[in-house]
Amino acid sequence: DPSPWQCTCPSWTPSDALILGKIKNVDCVLLARHGRHHTIMPSNVNYRANIWALKEENCSHVLVTTACGSLREEIQPGDLVIIDQFIDRTTKRHCTLYDGQHSGLSGVCHIPMAEPFCTKTREVLIETAKKLGLQCHSKGTMITIEGPRFSSRAESCMFRSWGADVINMTTVPEVILAKEAGMSYASIAMATDYDCWKEHEEAVSVDKVLKTLKGNANKATSILLTAIPQIGSMEWTNTLHTLKVSTRIRADEYQG
Repeated sequence: DPSPWQCTCPSWTPSDALILGKIKNVDCVLLARHGRHHTIMPSNVNYRANIWALKEENCSHVLVTTACGSLREEIQPGDLVIIDQFIDRTTKRHCTLYDGQHSGLSGVCHIPMAEPFCTKTREVLIETAKKLGLQCHSKGTMITIEGPRFSSRAESCMFRSWGADVINMTTVPEVILAKEAGMSYASIAMATDYDCWKEHEEAVSVDKVLKTLKGNANKATSILLTAIPQIGSMEWTNTLHTLKVSTRIRADEYQG
């Protein structure tokens, strides 16, 4: 069957212009999720357009960074988390490319989500962080809220009771769409605060987030600059093939 990515591209506009370049001879595409000047709020990011644009550039992997609040004492502001699970608390976002409205993407995609993030890519990021001596947690559950407001204290405590470790506003639906598109997706979550659950700790604020984020951004950049050449030297045929064949169950093939 022809790939849906060879069909007419829908008129979706990504968040910003794609920046194409190389990192140690590995072809890379850089895309600012919120726009280069951070002008797009989380609910208004066109996640489908962003993923589509990267797929059109033949990207095999999507490596992202995301600021997050910590819901656990042991995940301190400044720590990094290579997340492995998510809880979806969004309400306004398109969570599939297969909505029946675009040429080549007919049918319904009943996508498996037991392992949302690429295990092999996560392992590379975890090992890279260890080699660089960074404080990095090898797993964690991200709860994604709609935003743009931060959580109430009651919500923050509830999310902790659900088993969430960190909280942000962007992982969903990005991880879902990347998997639908057959790309390896992994995320470096950068803890900036303790949200508002922690007693005797200053509640999250934009100023506090930005202050901690500056230091974290350098850590995440160092991981990516080291990990990308390693990823580029590895064999991914089986991983990408598994993603391709396991994530597309068309409506005419599904009898459930």
